[in-house]
Amino acid sequence: MQLGMIGLGRMGANMVRRLMRGGHQCVVYDRSPDAVKALAGEGATGSDSLTAMIAAMPKPRHIWIMVPAGGPTEATVSELGEKLDAGDTIIDGGNSMFKDDIRRSKALAGRKINYVDAGTSGGVYGLERGYCMMIGGDNETVKRLDPIFKCLAPGRGTVERTPGREKPSNGSTADNTSEDGYLHCGPVGAGHFVKMVHNGIEYGIMQAIAEGFDIMKGAANPTVEDQYKLSLPVADIAEVWRRGSVLSSWLIDLTAKALVEDPALGKFSGHVADSGEGRWTVMAAIEEAVPADTISAALFTRFRSRMEESYAEKVLSAMRFQFGGHVERPTGG
Repeated sequence: MQLGMIGLGRMGANMVRRLMRGGHQCVVYDRSPDAVKALAGEGATGSDSLTAMIAAMPKPRHIWIMVPAGGPTEATVSELGEKLDAGDTIIDGGNSMFKDDIRRSKALAGRKINYVDAGTSGGVYGLERGYCMMIGGDNETVKRLDPIFKCLAPGRGTVERTPGREKPSNGSTADNTSEDGYLHCGPVGAGHFVKMVHNGIEYGIMQAIAEGFDIMKGAANPTVEDQYKLSLPVADIAEVWRRGSVLSSWLIDLTAKALVEDPALGKFSGHVADSGEGRWTVMAAIEEAVPADTISAALFTRFRSRMEESYAEKVLSAMRFQFGGHVERPTGG
C-alpha cells in the first residue's frame, strides 16, 4: 500500500522506515530537505513540497501528518484540504485536540475528503517495538487503512493473552485488533480522545514514580534524624523493581536505564514541559464532572517545575511572616 508522510522527525521518519520494512511504498515530505534526502536514500520517494507529494501519488491518496499539534497541524490540514480530491484521506497521527479533529472532519466532508485521527504512542522506540495506535474515523476508511495500521503496530508478540479474551465480553470481541496493539475506538475524534486520556494517565504515573524515587533519595537528608537515615541504592532499586514487582513497566525500565547512564541525573534541570494532553484531560474531566485528582496534581506540578520562584509562594511567605513572624529559611537551609 502507498502512504504519504508529512513530518520526518523522530517518530515520522521511523514510521516510514517500519512501513518500508513491511513492503509499503512511502512518499515523504518535510520542511527539512536533509530529512527528505535521508529517507529517499533508504527507498522512499522524496518530495520538495506538498504539491509534489500529491502529484506523486495515485488516487485515492492516503496522507499521514506527523507534525506538532496546533498551528503546524492546522496549517497542513488546511493546505491539504485545498489540494486533495474527493476520496482522498488525511490521517492526523500527532497529538491534536479531539475537538479539532471533529471540526476539521466536518470542514473536509464538504469536499468528500476523509479524515482519520490516529493517536500514536511509541516514541523513539517505535521502529523496533511498534506503535500503539488509537484510531478514530468512519468504518470504511479505517478498514481500508488497516494494512498500514497493522504494519505499524507491535503485533501480539510474546505478550500473554488476557484471560477471558478468547470469549466476547463487556462489549469486546475476540477477533478485534486490540491484542495486536491498535484499535478503531470510534468515530472521528475518538482516537485522539483516548490518546489524550492515555497521556493524562501517563502524567500521573510518571509523577508518582518520580516522587517515590525522590523520597528514597531523600532518606539520607539532613532533616532526617540520624538513627533513621538510610543511604539507598536508587539505581539498583529501579533495577530490582523491573523484575517481578507489581510496579514493573516500561516507565520503570526507562527510569532504570536513565539512572545507569547518569546516576545523579546531572544533565537534567527538572524543567518539565507539557504537550497539551494533560491539560485537555483535566478539561474533559471538568466537563464530565469526573474527579481527576492525580492527573490534575501531576499537571500542576509540571507547571511548578518551570518556575524558579512563584508569586504565590512569595505571598505565602509574606502571610506567614505577618501572622507569625516566620522568617524564610535560606535556600538549602
